[in-house]
Order: sequence, then structure tokens, then C-alpha cells
Amino acid sequence: MNSQVNSQVIARQVEPDAAQALIQERGQRAVFCGLTSIIWLHRKIQDAFFLVVGSRTCAHLLQSAGGVMIFSEPRFGTAVLQDRDLAGMADCNAELDRVVAQVLARRPSIRSLFLVGSCPSEVIKLDLDNAAKRLQQVHGGKLRVVAFSGSGIETTFSQGEDACLEQLVAALPESTDDAPSLLIAGTLPDIVEDQFQRLFASIGIERVAFFPGRQSDTLPSVGRNTRVLLAQPYLGSTARALEARGAMIIEAPFPLGIEGSALWFHAASAAFGVSPQTVDGVLAGPIARARRALAPLRDYLSGKRISFLPDSQLELPLARFLSAECGMTPIEVGTPFHDERWLRADMSLLTANGANAETRFVEGQDLEPALARVRADRPDLTVCGLGIANPLEAEGLRTKWSIELLFTPIQGFEQAADLAELFARPLRREGRLEVGSWS
Repeated sequence: MNSQVNSQVIARQVEPDAAQALIQERGQRAVFCGLTSIIWLHRKIQDAFFLVVGSRTCAHLLQSAGGVMIFSEPRFGTAVLQDRDLAGMADCNAELDRVVAQVLARRPSIRSLFLVGSCPSEVIKLDLDNAAKRLQQVHGGKLRVVAFSGSGIETTFSQGEDACLEQLVAALPESTDDAPSLLIAGTLPDIVEDQFQRLFASIGIERVAFFPGRQSDTLPSVGRNTRVLLAQPYLGSTARALEARGAMIIEAPFPLGIEGSALWFHAASAAFGVSPQTVDGVLAGPIARARRALAPLRDYLSGKRISFLPDSQLELPLARFLSAECGMTPIEVGTPFHDERWLRADMSLLTANGANAETRFVEGQDLEPALARVRADRPDLTVCGLGIANPLEAEGLRTKWSIELLFTPIQGFEQAADLAELFARPLRREGRLEVGSWS
């Protein structure tokens, strides 16, 4: 990375060569379902309740993924489908109405209720969209009722957020303001949101909203003068829904690491006519601090080999950061879905500045061949789902759970070193525990 990041870097885009063509796999997958996204969504939207219409397995998943302690009362739950429901012998809608009434009686502060479809509810064709409309009429004025699918039949776990926000787009008020505004789409931890807000204000972009926000009753407006900057790479459906409302999508690398964050701010600033020199001046301090914090971690990670199995859709931006800024060598970069439009900038930077001719890029998954390649490559670290991580660890291969990256503040300059530390930690743990002999 150059010592000075400016808007000219945005144009540094090259197409991957033939040796780095995208390999497509279709076969057995091993990923969490979209229900998992409820964990970070409910933490962000503080007056919302997420009601999963699913099985006891769905309930156990949420309890485990959320790490919910026995005395806590989270803002999510499961309306459990019993055998009679699945067999069509009971009125699921009547039971759903009863459960919703119980939830609202217990939690009167709730302003948004999300009905979340699961594999069982989709298999029996339970119409949650109509259920949401019916409940909206019953409880209208008190709360907003929205339905979306968190089923894992065809999706990976991060797409639950995409499905949720896509449905919320229809509820965004119409903007009639002629002045341009910036909308940051994608769930961000509050601390990251506050950092970004301050930086945009210093750059001169004052009209900035975040979607989703912390309160569901303060939805941002959207219209032809709205400029949208994606904070997450898995929001393709949400982005297209915002475009259908008249908004313009700003394409940019995602704000992971120093380079990605700088180019992200530069792309937004260019859309608002802010000079590159102004942006460079504002970002100089955060970039300098991030470099100092990142330096010892780069020294530790440099030269380490890493593979990404498809799971979160963060794989390409992460590989770009780890290769360009931490000196790691990506062996394989797998992603569940490759939406070229949103990943183009990160892919270009990765192929120009980090990957080599031997790096494999894979879309989709066929589990057994993927595991065979990991075992043959024996990378220093493999980023993958929890269900794959444990068997690989037993074989002496170090792993990083990809789901942790969705629960942790990783975006922006101040978090660059924290992001690198997440990958250094499992490697350091091996040394401390002296477990290298396992392999």
C-alpha cells in the first residue's frame, strides 16, 4: 500500500487473469442458516423483537449462537412448530397470533416485530407475509410487523440480514429533499457507526444516516438524491431494493483495514464533490494510528498461508486485507456467492496487490473436495464455519470461525489491528499450548 492513500487509488482496478478465474462448485454445503443474523440484528435494533417460526432445533441454535445466559431475556424467541403443525392438523396462524400477543404483553416497549421464517415454516408453506399484514392490522399504531426468511435451505447465514433489510426498504419514507444525502447500508456496531459519523462530518458530509439504525421508529428516508454506501458485501438484494426506490449505489471496496477504509471514504466523498486533498487531511491521523497498531501484527502474520472456505461472504475483502496489509498468502479464497458488482473493487485490489497465480477463487461449495484441498495444502490457518473447524482442528490444522467476524467490530481504521489480531490469536494459541504435535 502506498504511504498516501487518495482518490486515484480507486481507479486501480484490474481484471483477474486466466489463472485466477473463478471456479464454481455445486455440492454439499456446510454453513449456518440465516437465523444466525438475528444475533447481531437484535443487538443493533434496540426496540425490535425477532420471532422465529420454526422448530426446537431453531431455538437451540439461537440460544447457542447468542450465548444467552440463564438470567437474561433477549429480544428474540421461537414460536415452536409441533408435529400437529407440520402435519397440517393445527391452525398455525391462530397459534402465531396467540404467541405474538404474549410477546407484546410481556415486552410492551417493542416497536418492531420481525416474523422470521425457517426451514420448517417454508416446507409447510406457512405464509408469514400475510401473517405480518394481519398482525399489523391488529396491532397497528403500536408497532411495525415485518416478515422475512432466515431459512438455510438456499442461503448462508449472513443473508438473513440481507433478507431483513430488503423487507424494511419498503417501509422507508420517501425523501423529497433536493439536497443529496448519504445512507450507510449494513449493520455496524455502535462504536464503529459513531467513528464513521465523526469522520464524515469532518470531511464535510453532514447528512449521513445508517440503515439499520438503533431505533426502528426512526427509519431514514430514501429517494433519487440518496447516495448509498454498502458496509457489508452480502447486501445485494437490499442494494437493488434501494436502487428501485431511486437511490444511487456508490461502488467501493469494503471498509476492512486501512486501504479498504480509505478507499471507502474516498468513494463516498467523490460522490459528494469533496476534494481528495480534504479527505486525505481528515484521514491522515486515523491512518497513522492504524499503521502503528498494525505493524507488530503484520510482522507476526507475514508469510503465513491462509485458506478461506465459503461461509460469510466476507472472504474476498478479508483476503484483500490480510494479503496486502498483513503479508499473508491466500491459497484459496472461497465465497458462498460471488456478486461481481459489489465485490469488483475488492477482487481487483486482491488480484493486483495480494493474490498470486496459484491462488484459487471458488464460488459455492462442494464440501468433500474443498476439505481435500485444505488437507493437501495444509495452510497455517483456515477460515471456515464452526462445523468444519472442529474436525480440522482435530487433524492439527488451525482454524478461525468465520461467524465471529460478524459479531465483532472489524470495520474502519481504529479496528484494523483488532481485525488482524482475530487471525493472529489462533496461531499464537497453538504456540502457547504446544499442540503442533497433533498433526
